[in-house]
Amino acid sequence: MTRILLTAGLLGASLALPASAQTSMPFALDWRFEGPAAPYFLAIDNGHFAEAGLSVEVSPGQGSLDAIPKVATGAYPVGFADFSSLVRFLDQNPEAPVTAIMVLYDKPAFAIVGRISQGVSTPADLEGRTLGAPPPDGAWAQFPIFAAAQGLDVDTITIEPVGFPTREPMLAAGEVDAVTGFSFTSYLNTTRLGIDPEDISVMLMADYGVAHYGNVIIVNTDFAEANPEAVTGFLGAVVAGLRDTVADPAAGVAAIAARNPALDSELELERLEIALRDNILTDWVMENGVGGIDPERMATSLEQIGMVYEFQLPVDADRYFTDAFLPPAEARMIE
Repeated sequence: MTRILLTAGLLGASLALPASAQTSMPFALDWRFEGPAAPYFLAIDNGHFAEAGLSVEVSPGQGSLDAIPKVATGAYPVGFADFSSLVRFLDQNPEAPVTAIMVLYDKPAFAIVGRISQGVSTPADLEGRTLGAPPPDGAWAQFPIFAAAQGLDVDTITIEPVGFPTREPMLAAGEVDAVTGFSFTSYLNTTRLGIDPEDISVMLMADYGVAHYGNVIIVNTDFAEANPEAVTGFLGAVVAGLRDTVADPAAGVAAIAARNPALDSELELERLEIALRDNILTDWVMENGVGGIDPERMATSLEQIGMVYEFQLPVDADRYFTDAFLPPAEARMIE
């Protein structure tokens, strides 16, 4: 896929920056400075962005949707966001100049996290038990797809609406048998409440029939049109930062801690290692390089999104993702 939809006139001339030395490319994260953000900070500290002629400042976000309007309005040229959320946003805002250009989470972190001692080890075990789910939770939004793929009788599952602050405490207290959430977040929160890791089952929805991609790097397409070399250089630097992170995860966490002295480095190292193992360095990525997509899987994912969301416009995969700015596959391999 190489087509990119470019919408002119929505941004000021300030985005039309030359792709020259030290092009400014502020980057909007989806969430706080946590372990999985290490590649971006190592790309800064180890000079990868500078070698690409870029000046990059990373800003924290407030959720998977947060970066999308920031990039669409031109407040940031690049950002990090959930791909399924981007698809919905573009269906509702078809003229918005934003698209995905690189997949970082080949498997999204959407998961069911259960207590083995309460009988939840597999998807089928949810039948007849209580599932805690925060109504705004991204993983809960995918649950109907997961349930359909696994042939679950959802009428036999008691859904308990819970708040984000009470989700893992209720799981630890046995008030619910499982919860929906991000795999590494709910797992780590539960273990830190004193639950033995051996008593926790983590079922990534991606391993049970949900074809979605996870978080992706997005770009303002007007900026990309004016600065294609800068955008490709940005992605190449992210790959280099990811390689550095894989080689030394502790150094990646130290780079984050340098920006946040209050960081729990031990916790964030574990979070990073889980994300690398489960979400980023998948078998597909190790064979094909980081960043790209499988068109057949993309088509299946879009069909599944249509199970829980009514599209207003014809589905167009090329509108949501372009590989036009990705470095060659051989330059995106992770050893």
